[in-house]
Amino acid sequence: MRKISILLASLFVFLGMNASPKETEVTVMSYNIRLDHVSDSLNNWKYRKDNAAQMIRYYQPDIVGMQEVVKNQLDDFKARLKDYTALGVGRFDGKEKGEYCSLFYKTDKYTLLDYGNFGISENPEIIGKKGWDAGCERIVTWAVLRDNKTGQEFAAFNTHLDHIGVVARREGSKLVLDKIKEIAGDRPVILTGDFNGTDTSEPFKIITSGLKSAYHNADIAYGPKWTFHDFGRIPVADREMIDFIFTSNDIDVKRFRVIADKPEQSYLSDHCPIIADVVISQK
Repeated sequence: MRKISILLASLFVFLGMNASPKETEVTVMSYNIRLDHVSDSLNNWKYRKDNAAQMIRYYQPDIVGMQEVVKNQLDDFKARLKDYTALGVGRFDGKEKGEYCSLFYKTDKYTLLDYGNFGISENPEIIGKKGWDAGCERIVTWAVLRDNKTGQEFAAFNTHLDHIGVVARREGSKLVLDKIKEIAGDRPVILTGDFNGTDTSEPFKIITSGLKSAYHNADIAYGPKWTFHDFGRIPVADREMIDFIFTSNDIDVKRFRVIADKPEQSYLSDHCPIIADVVISQK
């Protein structure tokens, strides 16, 4: 009788373990790296690239959404971040010209199920077209990934909204939400980017009508309340947070940090990277 009781108890434990939902932990970073521009002098990319890659290796994000990446910078990261696969295209021609909104993901942790890019304009299927009143061509790079350990699928999107066009930011935010619904379906969603607006801006309000801000919903948030500093030239009191990580409501945000690390006599970028630890619970 005692043996039967032990067997039954073990069976209940086994069934309970298998009935409990698995959790998928994802560490996600958004990082406007500042394009390689000759006018940056001592803040030029050639002086920053090693520290930028070292910062990523230190924090070990599973996914990195980067903005303002031009081809030589993409190649520099590929050479230094061997554990990652890089996705994206240049915004001028859908190939290699212009800035990328690159998505990097850990190659051994995820299987790439689908991937693509679309333009932020009245014709999103065309890359290289300015939308509405935009000053620049803008794009979104996205990927559908499956966690190799848990089997959880989710979709990651990365973008950079326009810095000039008020209409472009508004309509672009609506477009991004619509395309997320179309591409992700019922999968959990992570959106990273430089949105060129604060949490009181119209784009932020539009996006948070469908997604939630990791910064505002994290169990613990740490670091300054700003991300853009223009290589330290903006007075601290005037700095603003314009870089965000958004998630669908079925993702729990455990920790969020604005990374204000500053290498000696240098900067990582004119923006601070941001990083969040999130958890997806399988249904």
